[in-house]
Parts: sequence; C-alpha cells; structure tokens
Amino acid sequence: MGTALALATRGVGRTAPNPPVGCVLIKDDRIVGRGWTQPGGRPHAEAGALEQAGESARSATAFVTLEPCAHVSPRGPACADLLIAAGVARVVIAAGDPDSRTNGAGIARLEASGIAVTLGPGKAEAERIMAGFLTRQRAGRPHVTLKLAMSLDGKIALADGSSRWITGEEARAHAHLERARCDLIVVGRGTLEADAPRLDVRLPGLEDRSPQRAVLTRGVAPEGWTGLASPDSIAALEGVDEVLVEGGAGAAGAFLEADLVDRLLLYRAPILIGDGSDAIRTLGLLDLADAHGRWRLTDTRQLGSDRLDVYDRVRG
Repeated sequence: MGTALALATRGVGRTAPNPPVGCVLIKDDRIVGRGWTQPGGRPHAEAGALEQAGESARSATAFVTLEPCAHVSPRGPACADLLIAAGVARVVIAAGDPDSRTNGAGIARLEASGIAVTLGPGKAEAERIMAGFLTRQRAGRPHVTLKLAMSLDGKIALADGSSRWITGEEARAHAHLERARCDLIVVGRGTLEADAPRLDVRLPGLEDRSPQRAVLTRGVAPEGWTGLASPDSIAALEGVDEVLVEGGAGAAGAFLEADLVDRLLLYRAPILIGDGSDAIRTLGLLDLADAHGRWRLTDTRQLGSDRLDVYDRVRG
C-alpha cells in the first residue's frame, strides 16, 4: 500500500475533477503492475496497473488507495468491472469513495464476484493525498492551502512593501513544489499590482505543472487571470480541487475570516523586521477563546535556515 500511496502523489494537482489514486498489483511476492491517475483524470490507476500486468493480473492482489469506481463513464469503464474481468483474487483498499455513484457499490460489486476485499490500510495518508477531491465531495468546494512566508515577528514585507526575499532558496523551492501540487493559485489585487507575480513553477522537470492563476478582486481580472469576487467564489470553479493562496495580507485574512483555509504553510525566516506589513490584517475575531483549538500541527521541517510548520484546520 505504501507504493500505491507514493504513486497516487504523482497525480496531485493534475487529475481534477477525479481523485489522484495509486494502484499496485502483486503476484507471487512481486509487483506485476503499477498505475496512477493520469492528467485530466483518465485513465484511472487500476486501468493503468491492469494494462501493465496483462495476464499476470489473474489471481493477483490489488492494492488501491481509493475504492474502485462502480459507474461507467463516457471516458472509460468502471474500475470494479475491470478488476473483476482481470480475475484478481483480492483487493486491498485504503479509503472508501464518497462519490454517490460509487460509495460502497464498488466494494459490493467486487465481493459479489467472489473477490476478497480489505478496507482501511493506509486510509489516513490516502485521504491526505486526496484532500482536494474529498473536500469537493464533502463540502462542495476545493481544498484550500494558505502559504505565508514571514519573519519571526510575523511580517511579510518591509514598511515600503519590499518582500524579496524573506525566506531562502530551500524554502522557496519547497513553495514551488507546493505550487506544482495545486490547480489554482490565488493572490490579492494589491499583490498583483505591486509585485506582478508570475506564480509559475520553476523547478527543473516540473515547469509544465504551473497552475492556473486567480486574483481576489471586485474589478476586472487581467487577461490570463481568473477573477474571484470573494473567497466563496472558489466553489464555482470547474476542474479545480486544490487551491493555494499565496498573498498578500488582505487575501490571507479574507480566506481565514471566511473559514475556508484547510491547511496552513508557515515559512519562518530567522530575521526580525519591526515596522512592516503584517502577515494577516483581520480575522474578525470577537473573543480570544474562538482562536483556540482550530489548528493542529501536522508537520515541521528545517529548510536551510528557515523553518516550515504545517497546520491542518480542525473541523467537527
């Protein structure tokens, strides 16, 4: 399952509206087929693994990170049917599929065909990888990550607006990797006008992973940009399951105040700025008690001289 999960990560930010899924076929203690969801959502992971395995798929065990789909699409057959036709003996599934077209039907179809099914191994990691798809299914909107690069005293720029560069090369490279894993990047109108950001991916081999660009504005967006009148507007975006909010303070505050941020990336440089631009302008909090218990630390790492802390939003 660990290999299937690693394969699934290859599709993050490239498969919407389909989930990024990984699949591995094992027979006689060796891998006979591997697959992951391809850009645009097809072929599915199971189809890729089965095609690679060929006849070796018969009596094999399939490890897949999401319940095989049970619905036939104009773009391809149901994966549950493909596994049955291939003659696999067992299917190990990390997480169930909440899509109403499957939601248990894939497992039921496999079991009705005499295939042994195990559900649960690797579930937490699978759901983390598929956060965009799952948030869209459960909340009707994309999964939102907010990135903030700041000084130790919470500043994102000098008083005159200068912000290049607060963090070092390693932190900036990591931020570009995060860009490569999203469908859309959002900045505020002020950041667009002050910095004219490219918002592309500048990592060797990943240049083609640059996401769509959007600006939070009540006015007209420039050519090549999507205009968002408010943070809630992300719900109407088609083919967007992973959103990265990069700046500035107004956009960060707007998404936080709307409670639409699911994940925080806090890059902290070992510098003090003093007078400067705050990372967040307003949150609309009326009681300090409301600030507690909202965020859970899920990762921390050193990136050169900078520190990255990752937090997930705690929801009921």
